Amino acid sequence: MPLHATPTPGSNLLSPKDHALVLIDFQSQMAFATKSIDAVNLRNNAALIANAAAGFKVPTILTTVAEKSFSGPMFTEVTDPFPGQALLDRTSMNTWEDAAVIDQINAIGKQRLVFAGLWTSVCIVGPTLSALDQGFECYVIADACGDVSTEAHERAMERMVQAGVRPMTSLQYMLELQRDWARTETYDMTTGYAKQYGGAYGLGVTYAKTMFNAHEG
Repeated sequence: MPLHATPTPGSNLLSPKDHALVLIDFQSQMAFATKSIDAVNLRNNAALIANAAAGFKVPTILTTVAEKSFSGPMFTEVTDPFPGQALLDRTSMNTWEDAAVIDQINAIGKQRLVFAGLWTSVCIVGPTLSALDQGFECYVIADACGDVSTEAHERAMERMVQAGVRPMTSLQYMLELQRDWARTETYDMTTGYAKQYGGAYGLGVTYAKTMFNAHEG
């Protein structure tokens, strides 16, 4: 019997209401040793996903490690989109071993989790593999993560993908939440963040709108 196609999104695609975002250890001390991505790109990509999540009202957890005693404050690019939200500070390298974080995961109640942060091989591998083991579905925003070397980041990504984690990029994350330019309530927000944080794509959006008053819809 032939397949019958329908104009509906696949179940593996993310939507604003079907997941929680976990942003881990975007802190000065962690960034100093990060070499797999430069600090400018890292901060830009972190800002893109944080603003997108806040704009689309995705439940988001912000967690730090030893904020006061060692690692320093979280990037303002990550905290500013969530004014007044408490940071969950940990002693454990593996976020999943922190009871306060797990209480928040359970309170949000999403089976699908998206992760980003520093470092990929420690603070992202730990919670994703732990969450997978407990039946959660995990995504990692690869270009909003970083590590002490390209080798460390790439091997960590390979390890997670082999275990079942689904990789994606920061721009992909935002555009997957929008998905249809006819969604006018978030159109200006999405194109605005694209222009601000979307690199060459954002330049293209700015050019098209300025020169031709072009519109994706």
